[in-house]
Amino acid sequence: MSEKQATHGITTKEKMAYACGDFGGVLTFSLISSYLTLFYTNCLHIPLAQITILMLVARIWDAINDPIWGGFIDSRKPTRHGRFRPYVFWASFPLAVAAVLMFVKIPGFTTNQYLIYAYITYIFYGMMYTGVNIPYGSLASVITDDPMERSSLSVWRSVGAGFGNIPSMVLFPLLVYSTVLNDDGTTTKVLDPTKLGFAVLCIAVVSVGIYGLHFKGTKERVVVPPKQKQEGRMHVFRTVGDLLKNSPFVFLSLASMLLIAFQMYTQTTYNYLFLNFFQKPGLYSIVTVATYLPMAAFLPFIGKLVRKFGKKELCAFGMLFAAIINFIMYALKYTPVVTNPTVFMILLLLSGAGQTFLILEVWALVTDVIDYHEYKTGRREEGTSYAVFSFTRKLGQTLAGVGVPVLLAAIGYNVDATTQTADVVTRLYDMATLVPAITLVIMFLLLQFGYKLSKNKLPEIYKELEVRRAQE
Repeated sequence: MSEKQATHGITTKEKMAYACGDFGGVLTFSLISSYLTLFYTNCLHIPLAQITILMLVARIWDAINDPIWGGFIDSRKPTRHGRFRPYVFWASFPLAVAAVLMFVKIPGFTTNQYLIYAYITYIFYGMMYTGVNIPYGSLASVITDDPMERSSLSVWRSVGAGFGNIPSMVLFPLLVYSTVLNDDGTTTKVLDPTKLGFAVLCIAVVSVGIYGLHFKGTKERVVVPPKQKQEGRMHVFRTVGDLLKNSPFVFLSLASMLLIAFQMYTQTTYNYLFLNFFQKPGLYSIVTVATYLPMAAFLPFIGKLVRKFGKKELCAFGMLFAAIINFIMYALKYTPVVTNPTVFMILLLLSGAGQTFLILEVWALVTDVIDYHEYKTGRREEGTSYAVFSFTRKLGQTLAGVGVPVLLAAIGYNVDATTQTADVVTRLYDMATLVPAITLVIMFLLLQFGYKLSKNKLPEIYKELEVRRAQE
């Protein structure tokens, strides 16, 4: 078999194993977007302003930690299991422990003690997630060098993420709430920290097993040419500087940052929305179905659509379509159907259809900008490149983590009350619809006018890299 043949030709079984990497990660990561802020406010009663500061401090540390970890991986000599796979597997164990610790409510703690505990566990989880996610994100570029296979891997990764979201978004709303009796004789659903903690423990244990399947079923094929190897040397600052000059990388990072912010923001605010506006927290479990059902519908056709229209073109169109739908959701406030959750769910389904293209193809776009980095600099630095990209996604996580408590405070949300005033509930609906709509518009503009790796541009890059690698 020739070397060219050895760098592609992956099977469906291996694609499924690759998907397990994001399946295992999102199992715990989705808990943050869906329940962490709610757990901090409703169970630990941490003030919203303190939660905002916590998120900012964690991201400052990530700005230091993530590129260093990526540079460290780039500088290490590959093991017999590859350059990236061992890091994913071994870091999955402390990641599971960190996920459990985040959702523990220790009896007798004061609010300040809970805040200190939140700092320790949240930052520890972030470091362990970095330990897993950077090598996992870099892995796609060395599993295959075929553009369509990389696109397929991106789709499978998104499928894995979709399955990872199911427990926190479908099962948890049915399991982690308890009913309490109010003074006036009415009942209210409240988040139960004991039920939530046990559910998180089960999810964390499962995640380690899923990572084991990922490690066992994947293979690294693309070998870095000798001239590009930098074993024992770290060039973090040089690489980061080159990436900041890489305009496709910058615009994709910004779009992806807003995508993760959009996802985490809506997951968190919808939890508050269904609890307070629709007063049916159990319906939150259907949000995942409405969001990911379009993904399942497009899966058989995504490859053909990419070949015909291009990745960048599809993703930009999808963001514009989803933005229009979210503006319609906001406009419902002026109609009598605003309180009808069925109508809201139908619009969520349409919005999910627009988001599907970027959700499915974002990781293929990442491998394209890493290839473009090699095309411009002559260096293959997946670890550092993905570390910087991953950090921008954490900034998106911070936008959501900071934005939600800031906006909740702005609309007058009372963290100590079991019910909210009518005015707060109305503003909560605005917060859950208008902000996502504006975010989607910005993503469309970034992809359409900033990201230049179009369907016609990419073949030129692939061909040049193929020639260089053959010479080396």
